[in-house]
Amino acid sequence: MGTASAAQFRVGVSRDFLDADGRNVWGDIRLGELDAAGVDWHYLPRDTGELLGKDVDGLDAVLFAGPAVTARTFEGAARPPLLFARFGVGYDTVDLDACTRNGALVTITPDGARRPVATAALTLLLAVLHNVTAKDRLVREGRWAEKEQWMGLGLTGRRMGLIGLGNTARDLVGLLRPFEVDVVAYDPYCPPDTAAGLGVRLVDVDTVMAQADAVIVMCALTEETRHLVDARRLSLMKPTAVLLNVARGPIVDETALIEALRVRRIRAAGLDVFESEPPDLDNPLLGMDNVVLSPHALAWTDEMSAGNGGSAVRAVLEVAAGRVPPFVVNRDVVESPHLIGRLAELTDTPAGAGA
Repeated sequence: MGTASAAQFRVGVSRDFLDADGRNVWGDIRLGELDAAGVDWHYLPRDTGELLGKDVDGLDAVLFAGPAVTARTFEGAARPPLLFARFGVGYDTVDLDACTRNGALVTITPDGARRPVATAALTLLLAVLHNVTAKDRLVREGRWAEKEQWMGLGLTGRRMGLIGLGNTARDLVGLLRPFEVDVVAYDPYCPPDTAAGLGVRLVDVDTVMAQADAVIVMCALTEETRHLVDARRLSLMKPTAVLLNVARGPIVDETALIEALRVRRIRAAGLDVFESEPPDLDNPLLGMDNVVLSPHALAWTDEMSAGNGGSAVRAVLEVAAGRVPPFVVNRDVVESPHLIGRLAELTDTPAGAGA
């Protein structure tokens, strides 16, 4: 735990980082950098699924992983935080409008998660193509002779289809280069020049689904992308194609996916995320032999711990110095008089410098 600084900048860290013995389950997430800067920080007293006003009142920043940030986070808080620094890239559990109304910045950690998630996507892709889960089961269950039934697919020369071509997907494109794959992608927000520079052809989402040997979901969950991969789009896929989701579960209509896998409309799937987490134990996906599953943790490595933690801590330190940090997702708040005024209290330099 940190010691009080001269500026008395107070930071709360969500308690879901800790196990039952009080150890940080993520290991080193660079909280020592807060100590080195003299920042007063502590773990929040409650492990809760939603941050409430009583949890955050009087704090200048919150570094959090799992809890939701909602309108109730600000209710009853006389002095709510200036910053909610999310450990990770998803922010579908954060009410951005409520944060903006209350002059609070929300940051994410794309620089920390980019390579670990890209590596996880490649890992899952190879596991699905090589039938790793099924072959593991053959050995454990004494079914060695059945191995001929589980011939895999090679990756070299295949066509990859990406739904989303943000930083993480672009990193994956680099990891895929040695396999000499062709890459098509759907991302209405990606500049064509950026895609062209990566050797990626931008197409519509139906074309991705119809042409790719492997479709990899890597976009953010928004109202626009919810159930983007539905029954109709799954029906466009080749029977030999596979679907991977390393983004958010609700982007894929899970019921439709289960049916496509059940009738072998598509070859296989690899899922690190589900519509409801954790999935029910009677979820048909858990009993399918053509699915590789992970508990929304495939990218969890020491690399991700240090990367996400370091990025979130840097956001905290930027705000403590009176500056707007990188990777703010609710950019409209930067012009908030309330935010500008509170940042000005932290520094003698003009608020927002370095935004």
